[in-house]
Formats: sequence, C-alpha cells, structure tokens
Amino acid sequence: MRLDKFLSTTLGITRKEAGKLLKNKQIEVNGEIVKNGSQKVTDDCDVEFNGRTLRFDGPRYFMLNKPSGFVCSHVDDFNPTVFILLDVVSPEKLHVAGRLDGDTTGLVLLTDDGQWSHRITSPRHVCEKVYYVETADPIAPETVEQFAEGVQLRGEKDLTRPAKLEILDEKAALITISEGKYHQVKRMFAAVGNKVEALHREQIGSVELDEELEPGEYRALTAEEVASFTK
Repeated sequence: MRLDKFLSTTLGITRKEAGKLLKNKQIEVNGEIVKNGSQKVTDDCDVEFNGRTLRFDGPRYFMLNKPSGFVCSHVDDFNPTVFILLDVVSPEKLHVAGRLDGDTTGLVLLTDDGQWSHRITSPRHVCEKVYYVETADPIAPETVEQFAEGVQLRGEKDLTRPAKLEILDEKAALITISEGKYHQVKRMFAAVGNKVEALHREQIGSVELDEELEPGEYRALTAEEVASFTK
C-alpha cells in the first residue's frame, strides 16, 4: 500500500493532509524520515507519526464494484481474483461476505471480521440482496407471482424463499432475494424456462453500491453502513 494512503486510513485524514505531514518531516518508516507518499509499506514496516506508531486498529470493511471475469477467492488457477484490485495492507486477511460468480458484476463486501460477515451470509439471518438481471427471452408477467411463491430449483428439496421481481423492460428486471443458494438467480430463471444473460448486484441489506465507483474500484464502508448489519 502507498504510504500516503496508509496515513489517510490510519489517521482518518485526506491524501492532501497526509502529504503535508510527509512534507513537514513528521513521518518515519523503519526509523527514517520519509517525504515520498508513493513509497510502499507492508505489515513489516514500522510507521511512526511524531513518534507514535501507526497501525490498523480494529477490523476493516470495504465495498467493491466487482468487474466481470474476477473471482471472489484468494487463489484461482485460471482467473484473476478480486483481492488483486485492493491496494491495502494484508489483503490475504480479508474475505468476501457473499460471493459473486465470475461473470456477475456489482457490489461485493470485503472484511476481516468473521462475525460481521456471518450476519450477512448465515441462513439464520435474513439479509436481502438486490440484483439487476437481463434475460435471453422476454420475462413472462406470471414470473412475478411464481417468484413470490417460491420456485423449485433443480436438485433442491425445498422451494426458494419468496422473492420480489420488478419487471423493468421486456428482458430486464430487478430481483430481491433473501438467501444465497448456489447460482440462485440464474437457477430461478432457468426454473421458469428463461436464461440469465447478465447479472449485477446493486444492494446488500441497506447498503447500496456507490454509483461513483467504477468497475474495479472500492472504498471503505461508513460506520453507519457497517452497523446496519448488526441492528
């Protein structure tokens, strides 16, 4: 991670303010004064501000606008992982709270707080997710009622939980689900004789994907966003 970004994160200041601290010779890395904000720092570095050691305090929480083609795991033999998009210290300590398929885009939450992510992913907790979906064939009006009643997925014993479907166009809709079965949205449309051509997650719980984030970009969650999953 760049030193100026490390300072911004640990001190809660802007990059510009971090630059002033560096210019004023207030930052030391491994016992030496550093003025260059682009210098890389790792877990092994000892960073001090006016003699005070700086470290990440507490767990971390991020939202990422996941691009297509990236997988939500740390290691994959064929595809790049979302973790290479993060310019943070120790990305290997983070995990995804609610994975997306490689070809699905949109909101991904990342954290190193296992209890917090459990509130999002555990079937015991009802956490709604909103997806924008485009289909191969026109969406039949009766699909709204079918999804509201629950559909039978291939290989599943029970019906899906009721889901809300809002048809936006002939082949486009918003779907809200409250569970996370494997490839669930794709399988739900397959169960009614249609095929998902594109899928984009817009919201998890009350947290919406920041419209300013371009694919591949991320930001830290606000305290309010973090707390929304523990209320």
